[in-house]
Amino acid sequence: MIGNAAPIILTATMGAADFAWADTLRRAHFPAERNKVPAHITLFHHLPPGLQRELMDRMAVICRGKAPEARLARLLNLGNGVAFRIESAGLDAIRAELADMFQGLLTPQDQAKPRFHITVQNKVSSDRARLVFNELNASFRPRPLVISGLAAWRYMGGPWEPIRAMPFRG
Repeated sequence: MIGNAAPIILTATMGAADFAWADTLRRAHFPAERNKVPAHITLFHHLPPGLQRELMDRMAVICRGKAPEARLARLLNLGNGVAFRIESAGLDAIRAELADMFQGLLTPQDQAKPRFHITVQNKVSSDRARLVFNELNASFRPRPLVISGLAAWRYMGGPWEPIRAMPFRG
């Protein structure tokens, strides 16, 4: 996939302190050879590249508003990885608005109800995942998570190429 033919991934961005924390965990626990992207919160996995202009316009409108409240709710054992579950009615509303706008153009994965999370480990043995889950879960407490904006990326078969990031301004 080259340039404008690559699918678009839409993420929510985290505040600087939350991003540093999550990305440090990701770099510590994600297999280095598979860790091609920084810590992130995926809203859509595969938007058609032809939607880029419309998506950028809508992101600009959405980001004029207030940042949605969010919280790290619990740790998730993914079987072969570990993630932190995020709860956010505001992110749910933003994603629902965009899903409605792009109805008929979404992949089955992006049509499903979202389960927002930050993956800090994936594609490891279930034993290794269980060890990391237990280690992180021992000190985990639910807490607020700062959502700072939205970012669009091109999926380049592994790494992602940034298209545009926009902060919430409201």
